[in-house]
Amino acid sequence: KDLDYQTMREYDRFEKGAANGNTSVKILQKQLEDSDSKIIITTIQKLAAFIKKYPAHEVYQKRIVMIFDECHRSQFGDMHKAITRKFKKYHLFGFTGTPIFTENAVLNKAKMPSTTEQIFGDRLHEYTIIDAIRDKNVLPFRIDYLKTLKAKGNIEDKKVIDINRESAYEDDKRIAGITQYILEHFNQKTYRNDGDYGYFFTILENIPEIVKSKRHSAAEEYRTSAKLKGFNSIFAVASVEMARMYYDEFQKQMKERPELSLKIAMIYSYTEDTKQNKESQTVGEQNDGILEEENSADTSNLSKPDKEALERAISDYNQMFHTDYDTSMEKFPNYYKDVSLRMKNKEIDLLIVVNMFLTGFDATTLNTLWVDKNLKMHGLIQAFSRTNRILSKVKRFGNIVCFRNLREQTDEAIALFADKEARNIITLRKFDDYYNGYDNPEGKHIKGYVNMIAELTTKFPLSEPQIIGEKNQKDFIHLLGAVLRMRNLLVSFDDFEGKEIISQRDFQDYLGRYQDLHDEWSRKRVKGQAENIDNDVVFELELVQQIEVNIDYILNLIEKYHATNCKDDEILIMIQKAVSASPELRSKKDLIEKFIANINKFDDTLDGWISYITEEREEMLQTIISEENLKSDETQKLIDNAFHDGVIKTTGTNIDKILPAISRFGSENRKVKKERVIEKLKSFFEKFRNIG
Repeated sequence: KDLDYQTMREYDRFEKGAANGNTSVKILQKQLEDSDSKIIITTIQKLAAFIKKYPAHEVYQKRIVMIFDECHRSQFGDMHKAITRKFKKYHLFGFTGTPIFTENAVLNKAKMPSTTEQIFGDRLHEYTIIDAIRDKNVLPFRIDYLKTLKAKGNIEDKKVIDINRESAYEDDKRIAGITQYILEHFNQKTYRNDGDYGYFFTILENIPEIVKSKRHSAAEEYRTSAKLKGFNSIFAVASVEMARMYYDEFQKQMKERPELSLKIAMIYSYTEDTKQNKESQTVGEQNDGILEEENSADTSNLSKPDKEALERAISDYNQMFHTDYDTSMEKFPNYYKDVSLRMKNKEIDLLIVVNMFLTGFDATTLNTLWVDKNLKMHGLIQAFSRTNRILSKVKRFGNIVCFRNLREQTDEAIALFADKEARNIITLRKFDDYYNGYDNPEGKHIKGYVNMIAELTTKFPLSEPQIIGEKNQKDFIHLLGAVLRMRNLLVSFDDFEGKEIISQRDFQDYLGRYQDLHDEWSRKRVKGQAENIDNDVVFELELVQQIEVNIDYILNLIEKYHATNCKDDEILIMIQKAVSASPELRSKKDLIEKFIANINKFDDTLDGWISYITEEREEMLQTIISEENLKSDETQKLIDNAFHDGVIKTTGTNIDKILPAISRFGSENRKVKKERVIEKLKSFFEKFRNIG
């Protein structure tokens, strides 16, 4: 269903209405009988059901082009055979990123491997993952292999047929340790850093529901319900039983450490393996890492414990999102669809799955896959590829965290679907290479983070008050941009913590200068006093915004300053540097400085800030209304909607509704006035957004 929706969306992007979707066999029948329905999007299941229901339909004699997307899936059974037997004049095409070759084929009923080439014929064209990464259509992967099983010393060696690895993988202590790691490293891996790693902080968004009288409650509500920055993740586990164990352990640890709370959902359903015993219930293990199909509508055959656990998880989900789903045949498919949409909207932080969502599911907001299951060949590449869809400059790779040793399986999969020499293209290099530098295959030395920081502090020392000259300014912009890109990459490595070299305060100083240059050059371009520099200089503002401090952090500093009876000038300097370094807070600088100057009027910093901002906002808005003679109620409504939506709407009739009637004989042009009002309201909005 998700692929159905994605395909329709892509056709609609090309030409609205070009393709015809369907939700039932009846609709499919009408489309096949309609000569105007040239392109039909359907599923192999509906097409197979159509053939069964209409065995002698006239469409079988017509020329048909069939294109199977994801043709490594669902094409080796009876449905595909029935379709190709029934249609008499067809052209058959298959698309897949991971073909089934002899090396990764699963044996069929005759104990013979079935390959994509056997089903679809000769390969017409190939565009591999290497091509896609080089063309910047998808991202490479960064893979962590974390050891979670350690043998004790002096173990007596015994001859056995095999060891029960799964019982070791399901050990309570191991489950608890992995859960703790994910909770403690979630912000780091998904780029939602809130101060745990060096100077990184996230913005507390201006959401009216969370503006409360106490800072800790607002921050707590923000952590659990309004993380708008960064990305989200999927946790792939080996079996339904492990999914249950992990879900319960996450709930337990989040209750004990609410500051680490995440929005967690879980989904699984019936597979052939779930009707067998515990050993064979390990979905995906029996075929050694090739993903099994899960029926997104079938929960009726789940065991009682599995079904009860899923019901509990869905009940938690209903409470979290005010929905009404369960495991029934009527409601479970809608639960699946809702989970899919909320993952794409980044409303879910972490989704625990067995096989679902590991093939075909596309969400650009997803950047991390936690893995505690065996994967190999096309199953591995498909699962890893959920993370590498392009979204922003911050998302530079798909992040894979393996709690099993999949290094050999990863190398084999890359060699099969790309090239055995392609490892450094498809996966990122090790930490030391980026930190200290390395030589590329052509023999060119690539600077590391250490070299970049040394060059930055030597060539542009903070002891120099300004960067003089256009060439020096360009060199600084290029260099700091390279540092920002490298830090953005390194921060996802656990090894980077404590190795930032440059202090938070000094780095904020450099960011302040970077922002000053951006503002200065932007003004020049607007006034036409300089050539357009966009062709040779790029400001990495997206990366700057990722690391900027929030108003909560500033208020904490102000509170510390207040506690010293306003005598610690070092704290004042820290505040000034942090504000100057932040694109978000620079427009609020005068508000913050005025609040600090009057801090002694308030007993509580946060309460004082909220009342101060409320008063200042009302006073400034009334001044604009008075100066421009605007309609008060309409203007207030426009501004309230802007803060609620996160954007001020100046198109259409939004501004016309608030403007006063202007005499045609008046001295001022209505267009000029409208532009001036828009400029004032935009400036007002930027000043007061996201600050309480």
